[in-house]
Amino acid sequence: MRDKELRLALVCYGGISLAVYMHGITKEVWRLARASQAFCDPLPAPGSGEEDVYRELLGEIAEVSGLRVRVLVDILAGASAGGINSVFLAQAISTGQSLEPLTAMWLEQADIDSLIDPDQAPSSGMTKFWARPLAWMAMGADAIEETVEHAARGEVRNKLNTLVRARWFEPPFGGKRMVTMLLDAFAAMEKAPTGPRLLPPGQPLDLFVTVTDFGGHPERLRLNSPPEVLETEHRLVLSFSDGGKPVDTLADHAELAFAARSTSSFPGAFPPFMVGELDEVLADRGATWPGRLAFLTRALPRQVAANAVESAALIDGSVLANAPFRPAIDALRERPARRQVDRRFVFIDPIPGFRFGLGAGRDGQPSFFQTMIGALSEIPRQQPIRDNLDMLMDRSDQIERKLAILDQLRGEVERQVESVFGYTLFLDYPNPKRLTSWRRRAQAAASGKAGYGHAGYSLLKVEGVIDRVAGILHHIGDQSGQERRRAIRGAVAEAVRLRGGNKVGTEHPTGASPRAVAFLRGFDIGYRIRRLRLLVRRIAELDGDHDRAELREVREAVYAALAAYLERHRAQPMAMLQEQVRQLPAGAEAVLDSLEATMDLQGLDTATDEALAGALSRLPRDARRPLLLAYLGFPFFDIATLPLLQGEGLDEFDPVRVDRIAPDDAVAIRSGGAAATLKGIQFNNFGAFFSRAYRENDYLWGRLHGADRLVDIVLSTLPATVRLKAGRTSAIKRSLFLAILDEEEPRLTAMPGLIDSLRAEIG
Repeated sequence: MRDKELRLALVCYGGISLAVYMHGITKEVWRLARASQAFCDPLPAPGSGEEDVYRELLGEIAEVSGLRVRVLVDILAGASAGGINSVFLAQAISTGQSLEPLTAMWLEQADIDSLIDPDQAPSSGMTKFWARPLAWMAMGADAIEETVEHAARGEVRNKLNTLVRARWFEPPFGGKRMVTMLLDAFAAMEKAPTGPRLLPPGQPLDLFVTVTDFGGHPERLRLNSPPEVLETEHRLVLSFSDGGKPVDTLADHAELAFAARSTSSFPGAFPPFMVGELDEVLADRGATWPGRLAFLTRALPRQVAANAVESAALIDGSVLANAPFRPAIDALRERPARRQVDRRFVFIDPIPGFRFGLGAGRDGQPSFFQTMIGALSEIPRQQPIRDNLDMLMDRSDQIERKLAILDQLRGEVERQVESVFGYTLFLDYPNPKRLTSWRRRAQAAASGKAGYGHAGYSLLKVEGVIDRVAGILHHIGDQSGQERRRAIRGAVAEAVRLRGGNKVGTEHPTGASPRAVAFLRGFDIGYRIRRLRLLVRRIAELDGDHDRAELREVREAVYAALAAYLERHRAQPMAMLQEQVRQLPAGAEAVLDSLEATMDLQGLDTATDEALAGALSRLPRDARRPLLLAYLGFPFFDIATLPLLQGEGLDEFDPVRVDRIAPDDAVAIRSGGAAATLKGIQFNNFGAFFSRAYRENDYLWGRLHGADRLVDIVLSTLPATVRLKAGRTSAIKRSLFLAILDEEEPRLTAMPGLIDSLRAEIG
């Protein structure tokens, strides 16, 4: 059985009250991750009937394909309502805590009565009694009768009365109430039964939440003239990571609540979030926040530096970044890999193509209000997705081009390697000493045959190493800002120049001076990772569609070595260098010496050669020969491809595919999209705040839609030539749907007949 990881990078959009629907989807993702872990790990794990169906699906995949697929979520990014759900799902995955307590929060407390600020609520039945007819006139006399089920009309009318008679021109919902609700939910998750962490050991979970800094903060821009200007930046991204280690909590509950409350501070509905609001709630609860200053320094560095953190006003993250793909894409660069990976970006869009639709003029042109709201809110929220999806597509196309180039070069490279070593090489069994010697001999041969072109290749490698070292040090120092990164890079580049690390050219036998070679041996992680990625791909090609048992040991040795190098690339293991890094640009050479000793790449090279030599020596000759040709021929491949593709290959090697989960895509039960299934879309997506019945409906449809699409996504990881038996996909989905209804029926009682009608549709 071959192992394969289906890795999901989850991007969650905003959606106001459709947060309840998105909770249903993210809960389904959590259930699938639990079921997958239980399937792949031999330890028994208690689960629901629905998780048993997921395990049955994974078992059938293993039978028909020989693949043991593990589904995991290791990157999450969210904005607004999606930001809240991303924070809670990340906490559950990282700690093994349950998402079940969160369901109670959404169903019971995501309501006008719970969210409205007591100071904003009408004091009596006569308060602004005259506002009611105005509200009905604005909405249309028959709005509720036309859009709300008979059983829920009274509840919606009462809560709408409360809302329209609240204090006008001030946000009706209470920020402190929201913070309290979030902290209560984290506490409930902590008290509930906890399972194992839902990621393999060493696999980090990274969370990104977008926030809008209403007042903005200054950022320096470098120009030709004037040489430097200040611009106001409003975008913020709050990031969290568990570093791949088991933790009791992804971050302090106060910090997670900070992220969830600020990203969902919808303009006009909630007051802007300010840190004093959180401080007051914590004081009322008698809670402490030991890491307050460190977190605020990382989250709001400019405000802390200007002693203005208390006055910083943060609003909804979806104002400027409703689809936060970019930080999730950047996170791909540090992912460890121990087995074959199928990387997906999965974005949850609860309302594809949503428009406020405030009415066009008689001539068909946008009305005054439609133009204003569209320009200020709607268009900025919807536009970024194309740019980010184009970025992902370009990245995947670039990798595809690289793979095509490698395939075309293979024959020539193999001839070059054979000309260097002769055919007798493949009659010898590799041992660590031989493998090290062969590697260096192949490197020298590739350098010599490249001629003057090798100087450009070497300089590109040196510059790439400087970039990556600067990036590692920037992360270690934990001082945000591009100017700080530039300062670190400048210090590193100068230190490399002083030690002769950039001295390359044809006057040197290997195309680089001994000092440049020493620098690359000490710091060039990317070269090692690219070489192992190539070996992984060659093993996969030899494996074909059928598992060759003799390749298992070498595959595991390569993945283990790859994981070790990738771990060196992450900043967390080198946190002890933080104070030294923060002194840069002073002492850059000493910092490089410390970093080189901490990374110890040459020691890792020795361990890798030992592991690979042992595994290769036990292979039959027909498998050992092509793998040795790929491993020793890598310098030839790298010289040809690195200048063309600018070093692509440090991150996950295979192209990224993108999947969407939305009402329009999940049609196994009912077509028609959000209009045919969701209630929260009413009142410009505030509808679920007015009715428990609406929240129950949307939560249940979220689970059903999530199950529908997740089955499709899991099955799409199968090789193109492998399929389940006819009818099995529909049968598995039906079993999942019925298991969800069985589980939720005792809890969802506010919409009589909903469960029965769905059972009839499912059949």
